[in-house]
Amino acid sequence: MMQSAELQQEQGDDGTIVRLAGNLAVAHLGSLPDRLDALRGPVATVDLSGVTHIDTIGAWTVHRFALAHNASLRGVSDEARRLIDEVGKECEPVAIRPEAEYPLIRVLSEIGVATRTAGHTMVGLLGFFGGTLVTAWTLIRHPRRVRMHAIVQRLEVVGVSALAIIGLMSFLIGIVIAQQGSVQLRQFGLEVMTINLVGRLTFRELGVLMTAIMVAGRSGSAFAAQLGTMKLTEEIDAMRTIGVSPMEALVMPRVIAAVVMMPLLGFYASIVAIIGGGFLCAVALDIPPVTFVQRIREVVPITDVYVGMIKAPVFGLIIAICGCYQGMQVESNAEEVGNRTTAAVVQAIFLVIVLDAFFAVFFTWVGWI
Repeated sequence: MMQSAELQQEQGDDGTIVRLAGNLAVAHLGSLPDRLDALRGPVATVDLSGVTHIDTIGAWTVHRFALAHNASLRGVSDEARRLIDEVGKECEPVAIRPEAEYPLIRVLSEIGVATRTAGHTMVGLLGFFGGTLVTAWTLIRHPRRVRMHAIVQRLEVVGVSALAIIGLMSFLIGIVIAQQGSVQLRQFGLEVMTINLVGRLTFRELGVLMTAIMVAGRSGSAFAAQLGTMKLTEEIDAMRTIGVSPMEALVMPRVIAAVVMMPLLGFYASIVAIIGGGFLCAVALDIPPVTFVQRIREVVPITDVYVGMIKAPVFGLIIAICGCYQGMQVESNAEEVGNRTTAAVVQAIFLVIVLDAFFAVFFTWVGWI
């Protein structure tokens, strides 16, 4: 039978010495913790040279006693030292509130983290774009590998199902542009110039830009959520296992659908916005629809339509790439699906606006004003 825990106390040169001996396992401690708590006066040293066995509870008892009396340990075996060190780590005080940090350091730290994250994301997007180009070239070389059913389904989801919401949004935007423009131009007696404002602004900028924002929020988020859920449930890994390329089966149909439908949706949105502006001009400014249409034909150059139609497929490509890339990055849990979906929408809208600014400068430079 293993010896029970024993306690001896003696006076040494440096102060009181408490000697512990025997088995310091939980089943053999007995009244040792109470006897240690009953000791009064300063304790200089705790001697463990007589300890034959110790477990976590015994190590915690020794550590608590030594810490309370600020006593040193001697005669400690390797096993006892390891256990006492471990329970000592667990007993370290935890701050209720984090330590105060200088605002400037915190701001600079957050800027650094955001910059690093943005850099990694841009590198990942460029790599994913390169993979998309490689897959597109493969499909061009092997047309039979194109999944037409998947593309048609994505065309319906991205385009046909979005006609109602994009039409309503564009109609209201046309009304707002006409109303706000007429209020400002009335100060100069130029209410008729509202037609110029509505026509050029919708065909050149807002028709395609607002459509891209709507598609990013509607279809880009859907792409990220769908692919993220498939990644989480290991469906994409299963596709790779059976020899099906996720880029060909999942990504390319969505990219093709977004690129094909964006010019059509952008032109449709511009026409509906023109109708909305014409409706307000007829109601508030007494401009007949025939006059409105004739004036639109006079003041809107065909280059404005070209500008919108050139930008639209690029915006569609950006939206699809951002949505699919973020969806394919989902790894651990369902919460990340939501985070990646939000990131896909934010990145797509940001890149669309940045590219729109570059397009504006470029078309001005080439003379398409």
